[in-house]
Amino acid sequence: MNPWAADSRAPAGWPSQARFTLIGVTAGLVLFAVGASIAAQLGGFGAMSSRGKPAHWPNLALFAEEPPVVKAHLLAALVAIVLGVVLMVSRKGRGFHRIAGWTWAGLLAFVAATSLFIDGLSNGRWSALHLTAGWVLIILSLAVWAARSHRPRAHGGLMIWLFFGALLITGAFAFLPGRLLWRMVFG
Repeated sequence: MNPWAADSRAPAGWPSQARFTLIGVTAGLVLFAVGASIAAQLGGFGAMSSRGKPAHWPNLALFAEEPPVVKAHLLAALVAIVLGVVLMVSRKGRGFHRIAGWTWAGLLAFVAATSLFIDGLSNGRWSALHLTAGWVLIILSLAVWAARSHRPRAHGGLMIWLFFGALLITGAFAFLPGRLLWRMVFG
């Protein structure tokens, strides 16, 4: 069975898996370009070493100073990333996959919900990143519905999209200069 084949049972108007793949590759290239431009503006990561600030183990003192919602958000996101990788490599449809999948869905919903209460960089206002919380909750609902209606290809495609789009790509923005993870690792 080819997991990348188009799902013939997908509702009319839903993107095919090929479109999801194209969107993912495009998003990856855009993120690479944005990251490269940020690194160039900062003089590159090698230049940080020459200024006496190489990448290092995270400074957990900065994490300890954050409000509880930020701590909960970050920890849930990290657990969701690890559990997401385990789910992708484990056998599908078994008891473990179902229990771990519900746990992962709950973690992802929690990460999306807590993100709405994090507004430190936008001076108390919501930013474009906050829009992803609504998107995540809608796509997550569709992915759970696809699993419950026995549509594994649609379910798998949406969950993979959520893993890369909601956790990894959106999470990469947490490493922008000035943000908590940037300060913890490079500060």
